[in-house]
Amino acid sequence: MVNNASDNSLNDSLDGAVKHYSSMFFLPSCKRLILFTAAICLCIFGLSLHILFPEVKGAAISGIFLGLTLFTITIITDAILSKLVLKDPIYTLRRTVALSFSCWIFWALFLIIGLVFGIIFDPLWWFKLSLLGFGIVLTLRFIVLFTTSSSSHIRQLLVALFWPYLCIGLFLVCWINLTDTVLSSSLFYFIITPILAYVTVFTFLKSLDKIGNRLNGMPALPLFKAFILNWVLDANAPLEEYLEKMGETEDINVMLLRFNTSKPKAALIVPCVHPGPFKNIGSSLLPSLLKKHFEEAYGCQTCTPLGILGHELDLASQAQNFKVITKTIEAANFETTETLASPLVQVTEGYATASCQIFGNTAFLSFTLSPKTTEDLPQELRHTVQEEAQKYGLNSTLIVNCHNSLTDVIDTVEHLAEFEAAASKCLQKVVSMPKKPFKIGSSTIYPKEFTLKEGMGTGGITAITVQVETQTVVYIVIDGNNMISGLREKILHTINVCGFDASELFTTDTHAVSALVTGSRGYHPIGEVMDQDLLIKYVTDAAKTAVNNLEPAKAGYKHLIVPQVRVIGKSRIASLSLLVDEAITKAKHLVTPIFFTEGFLLILLLSLL
Repeated sequence: MVNNASDNSLNDSLDGAVKHYSSMFFLPSCKRLILFTAAICLCIFGLSLHILFPEVKGAAISGIFLGLTLFTITIITDAILSKLVLKDPIYTLRRTVALSFSCWIFWALFLIIGLVFGIIFDPLWWFKLSLLGFGIVLTLRFIVLFTTSSSSHIRQLLVALFWPYLCIGLFLVCWINLTDTVLSSSLFYFIITPILAYVTVFTFLKSLDKIGNRLNGMPALPLFKAFILNWVLDANAPLEEYLEKMGETEDINVMLLRFNTSKPKAALIVPCVHPGPFKNIGSSLLPSLLKKHFEEAYGCQTCTPLGILGHELDLASQAQNFKVITKTIEAANFETTETLASPLVQVTEGYATASCQIFGNTAFLSFTLSPKTTEDLPQELRHTVQEEAQKYGLNSTLIVNCHNSLTDVIDTVEHLAEFEAAASKCLQKVVSMPKKPFKIGSSTIYPKEFTLKEGMGTGGITAITVQVETQTVVYIVIDGNNMISGLREKILHTINVCGFDASELFTTDTHAVSALVTGSRGYHPIGEVMDQDLLIKYVTDAAKTAVNNLEPAKAGYKHLIVPQVRVIGKSRIASLSLLVDEAITKAKHLVTPIFFTEGFLLILLLSLL
């Protein structure tokens, strides 16, 4: 029996990383951010000065004017800094305003505390706490800009310092106009504070960089910036450059089953590549890309269900995707000669269901645990089943993971013996059945209503029908990352009602849908947020269209090896996933001692004023 515990652990850690990253960078609209900033500035300063200096004529008006001035300066400064100084594609006006708004939230907290102390003790506390807030804001801007911006360090420093100093300067002017109390040593505070903030942030980030050096041989910060460029701008090249360097070289197996009538009719392509790790990175888009380019080359409906493997074979970049695609298209130009096929046979052993149909001397075999979770399966299972098929005289096997049911419980490893037993019985039964001439039909539908965020990849829904004598079966392949439990059974029942004798449903496991939404997974499996009735209609329409264009066909199988392909590799996937959790854990441990020390020193400086 194959042990898949390490593979499940690998998948779990990567899914955890995706969930962390998918929760990032979801900001309110620019309009809302501007309104929120205006509200903070006007309310905080208008109320504060009115309450602190009720005896001073025009104090409230001065506060409102100060708030309005600070708001105006914030928006204008953000526009100038983002366009002319930072020149970073990440920092649009919306994100620059979001940074300033976050700073105002922190600053407002200290201003409110200062207001309370000013009422109880002395108005001077309000100004002192505003100075403390100034120091905290500098720290916040340093850490955000240093970790996210790809601009030069000098530009980062200028953007981090300019706006807070402009604001505190206006604070100081307003304070002097309202009171005779002048903090003669405040100049010293303004000099020491940015140095202290810089040293604090530098120490914090260097500590996190050490984790990256230990796990991946490179600092964590550049890698993190590459992640951000991908999440915010969909730029895949910076991150993939790192993945190429860190990756491993593997020979990639590709299994191809083609069906021709008078012309190419349909193709099933199963590359031994996992379509991950997420979004548009690595091989996440491979299922839809391979389908698109193969169809353009051969003019036949193509589907790319998931093979028997896990994240250990995620490709490192788009360049590696096209290496696989190009070699597959080149190798597919072969003659199809097999004119006979068996009926489809399905066998259930425990929770595992194996389905098998033979074309010539090639077995097309698939596995599912539905309605239990059917997740990634280990490569060792494929090898075991191939050896079993050879015992029955089958020279070629194309083995697929249906990947068509997802619950909160993932216990695939516990059912591997059931898969093996189901496969053995299924093969034994199907080889005993007579093979007859067959017909093939095919169709693809691209539902406009379902997007990546809803879980549907750009490959849409592909149906391939096979008719052997009186049996008509349909294989449905949906470009998505798994499917909610029970939906497979609901769809197959509807298909059977439409007159099909047997059917099976697959997803491609595309990770193009991953890390696009917040939530427990960072993606939606097929059917979770979709209109299920509409989805079922599209599936049945695809099946009906495919059965309506049935034609006598010949089959042909090709097994090719694409040499020297860069994959991220199991160890690197694990270390990258571990980096996320370790960095978060390390950050939590460092926040208290490092930033509390900074806060203590800032308070000590204020006590000297």
